[in-house]
Amino acid sequence: MTEPAGTVSAGALWRLLAWMSPSFPVGAFAYSSGLEWAVEAGDIRDAETLRRWLAAMLRDGGLFCDAALFAHAHRATVANDVAGLAETAELALALVPSRERFLETTTQGKAFVAAIRSAWHCAALDRLPLGPDGHVAYPIAVAVATAGHGIAREPALHAFVHALVANLISAGVRLVPLGQTDGQRVLAALEPLAAGTCARAVETPLDDIGSAAFRADIASMRHETQYTRLFRS
Repeated sequence: MTEPAGTVSAGALWRLLAWMSPSFPVGAFAYSSGLEWAVEAGDIRDAETLRRWLAAMLRDGGLFCDAALFAHAHRATVANDVAGLAETAELALALVPSRERFLETTTQGKAFVAAIRSAWHCAALDRLPLGPDGHVAYPIAVAVATAGHGIAREPALHAFVHALVANLISAGVRLVPLGQTDGQRVLAALEPLAAGTCARAVETPLDDIGSAAFRADIASMRHETQYTRLFRS
């Protein structure tokens, strides 16, 4: 049974904290979603420009897309809507704007599924739709696992979005560079916007999901040929 919306049992909270932790073995620390190029290009120079960049991604870019795809995949898993889940999983792969972002989401998706199968296996994972070469996007993998463990959509979605934003802030702290306290200020400042993104993601029809944060998408493409790189994307 899935928990009522907005509630989190002790067991569900334990799993969410483990799965969304930076220490969970998905390799998130190796990816910057194009932030590395944005820093080199001068778009991101300090805490405020990092906040504005991530705010655009939350409102109109890849972070919003991942949140909306997560919401649809979670809903389809709970409803045992096999066709709906397959359509969402396919769209998640098709929406990725660059080769490196495809590598980022599918590598993390595969690693997440492998870790969950090993330690927290659930029947929903056996119905996880895989694309060509066994690819699955990261938001789809996390949504199916949380739904399969009966974790309500809203807290699961908020935890997922927090993990994405916190990882990008960590990349920004290392790249600009910024102090750890500056990173926490950015995270705190983005809290209301992240909550709004989650609420909008739940209400967005599948056909309306898409990115309009073109500079962020271009950054992920330009990073592919960046001369010196610390990150894989």
